[in-house]
Amino acid sequence: MKRIASFEVDHTKLQRGMYISRIDGDVVTYDIRTRRPNVEEVMDNSSIHTIEHLFATFVRNSEFADKIIYFGPMGCRTGFYFLVRNMNHEDAVRLTQRAFEFIRDFQGDVPGVSAAECGNYREHSLEGAKKEAERFLPVIKEWTAQKLNY
Repeated sequence: MKRIASFEVDHTKLQRGMYISRIDGDVVTYDIRTRRPNVEEVMDNSSIHTIEHLFATFVRNSEFADKIIYFGPMGCRTGFYFLVRNMNHEDAVRLTQRAFEFIRDFQGDVPGVSAAECGNYREHSLEGAKKEAERFLPVIKEWTAQKLNY
């Protein structure tokens, strides 16, 4: 069976940051790596879940809403995938920076956290999500489109 592209990346060398995982026509999949794989402790599920809700809400309400396809966690709990269409890399990096600032500064009720809106509404941590955002912001603030390759 053919190996998928993400398994071809040497995870022993991967640093925290934002990378192009793949390009499929006009769709770009970004790897937003918040942890060094197999080195740093992974994120907890409740923080990941809240980041997912807040990041997705922010980007889907941004000026790039029509270019957003998906945002969600990696199973290994070391980062997220962010899929966009017809969006330049500089805008994707800046939008990611702004989304993590939004998460860090968020106050109030997390969007989509009820039994009717979420399949696991009890497992959320706004405090944890804010800490994760604060931890990742210095990395993503220094990121540029020139650093997007693995």
